[in-house]
Amino acid sequence: MYHHIADPPPDADAIRRDLSVSPQAFEAQLRYLVRAGYQPVTLCDLIYHLSLGTPLPEKPIILTFDDGYEDHYTNAYPLLQKYGFVGAFFIITEPVDSRRAGYMSWAQIEIMSTAGMEIGAHGYTHLDLRGQSVDYIIWQAVGSREAIEARLQQPVRFFSYPSGGYDEQVINVLRSANFWGAVTTEAGTKQSSRQPFVLRRIRVRSSDTPDTLALKLSMP
Repeated sequence: MYHHIADPPPDADAIRRDLSVSPQAFEAQLRYLVRAGYQPVTLCDLIYHLSLGTPLPEKPIILTFDDGYEDHYTNAYPLLQKYGFVGAFFIITEPVDSRRAGYMSWAQIEIMSTAGMEIGAHGYTHLDLRGQSVDYIIWQAVGSREAIEARLQQPVRFFSYPSGGYDEQVINVLRSANFWGAVTTEAGTKQSSRQPFVLRRIRVRSSDTPDTLALKLSMP
């Protein structure tokens, strides 16, 4: 689970610094993954495996990127292509619609989608969905999916919970809206066919090196 692939600005707060992986560090991590024999798969590949038993490579890995920052296109995307990786990018759609500085444009998202990157929804305004009404969850989750689908002409199958927050009602709405699954911020590498809407991830921090990433990937 990545956020910014960029050096943080000089005035960045502690959260921004923690969520910023430099392009140089990201490339070093990709080089490690290649050397260690990891092979990129998509979230669709994972769900096919969990639900249908479709085989995966011996060491599969899914790289996810939350929020839709512009540095995903300018920094992460070229490096993914260089090393033969695919990424899953979860888009907050309101900043894209309003052309807010620091976020990707629809044209950039379309370029990545056409090149094989997986595009998912991350809400309209990235607000916590726990305890909200069904209508509100539909507006945030299904609305953001429809906005992406309308522009890319591709189905959006997966959701990333804003701030990692979810409850049973959120899962029920996603399931009824025919999402295939959702990713959390809960740490772990093992996934279950019984919990496609509680997919776990490993948070990559600014301080992570290839060695610390290797340790994280060995956790259950």
